[in-house]
Amino acid sequence: MTNEDERELEAELTRLQQEHRDLDAAIDAMHQSPAPDLLRLQRLKKRKLLLRDRIAFIEDQITPDIIA
Repeated sequence: MTNEDERELEAELTRLQQEHRDLDAAIDAMHQSPAPDLLRLQRLKKRKLLLRDRIAFIEDQITPDIIA
């Protein structure tokens, strides 16, 4: 992997982590509302899980393999 590829992955990782935090805040806010939109809440949680999976994948790509 070239340095440029790694920088692009790190930039995407930063963006995805921020989006994940924003979704977390939105989900918490919806839970606090008196009548949350359950369908929207479910969609936000699903998006958050997809982001978590993508973040884990990118972190695995950035982290070098260690042969024991």
